[in-house]
Amino acid sequence: MAGPIREQALPLLASANNHGDLAVKLSSLKQLKDVLLSAEPSQVAELLSYLIDLQSSPESLLRKCLIQVIEAVGMKAKEHLLALMPVLFACLKDMNSMVAKQSIISGMKIFCGVLEELSSQFHRHGIVERWLEELWTWMVKFKDAVFGVIFEAVPIGTKLLVLKFLETYILLFTSSDSEKSGAQAKHGWTFNISWVVGHHPVLDPASLASDAKNNVGTLLDLLHSASSLPGLLTISVINSMSPAF
Repeated sequence: MAGPIREQALPLLASANNHGDLAVKLSSLKQLKDVLLSAEPSQVAELLSYLIDLQSSPESLLRKCLIQVIEAVGMKAKEHLLALMPVLFACLKDMNSMVAKQSIISGMKIFCGVLEELSSQFHRHGIVERWLEELWTWMVKFKDAVFGVIFEAVPIGTKLLVLKFLETYILLFTSSDSEKSGAQAKHGWTFNISWVVGHHPVLDPASLASDAKNNVGTLLDLLHSASSLPGLLTISVINSMSPAF
């Protein structure tokens, strides 16, 4: 099966990279996503380097679409994310805000997915595989990079997405009363911090909860400077803080 998958994928990759019509490039990349999602992880691994090359495309719409493909492929087989996360890091600093925002949106979903995989793998098997430990290190670095964007000179739409990521992080790692559990269910999360209480080899609930509370402090700092913030951003800061109290 590896041959047919490669034969389907390589022409689509070439078209996405080299065709003169942007609409054809985008269509090829979307078709490629379907091919990769239908393939076995080992088959996809052989094609990742070609996919990663698309991050240098001059078309911002193609770079945005690439992030969506990375999200879909990575959420299906999370071991691929070790190779793909550098693309999300690079796109977080993209000069086009549309691309940077997609990196935050997809990165937040991937963060939650990896967290759930970490907790459920230990529940099911009593161990956490080495690649998943390494991937969690990438997740922490990405989270820190995203949170740092809030203090940069970026469009307000980008900052609003950073606040949404920050709110998500606080909800995931603070004590789960009924209100917070309801908020988690609304977002489709299944993770609960109580799952990792004990002897999880990677996730330390006390440290995670402490970091989440520190980030509430970041929100408070932003609120104290509300006079210098746009009104919409101030409202978003207040909304992000409400689940923490």
